[in-house]
Amino acid sequence: MSNPKLVPELLVSDFEKSRQFYVEVIGCNIRYDRPAQRFAYLELDGVHLMIEQESDFWETGKREYPYGRGISLQIEVTDLDGLLRRIEAAGLTLFRPVEEAWYRAGDVYEGNRQFLVQDPDGYLLRFFQDLGAANSPRSGRIVG
Repeated sequence: MSNPKLVPELLVSDFEKSRQFYVEVIGCNIRYDRPAQRFAYLELDGVHLMIEQESDFWETGKREYPYGRGISLQIEVTDLDGLLRRIEAAGLTLFRPVEEAWYRAGDVYEGNRQFLVQDPDGYLLRFFQDLGAANSPRSGRIVG
């Protein structure tokens, strides 16, 4: 398996809490970790992500909750309903509810069934399942 050319690395305020969220709730596999550095390389359905306990090594400015303001990570999954059940079982609240959305991409619309949730540090995660492409949206929210 080849490595992706971009892998986000999220600095987290509580490594164990974030590890539990990403592994037990979201369903990520730990590709490898470095416990002494409180670091883990995670993978889910071909999506790669790293989490690391915050330190002053990467600090470019003061970090405040919610982290990652101004960025959201779009993550395609194969089982959106299963993920939604795990999130609900963990007692978490969705940032945006499940919806069907159609995004104009040139002459067609690309469809997603999606929802948004924040991780323990407030990073915004948009999980989706692909609904395919259509010349016109079938239903749901239309973007563009």
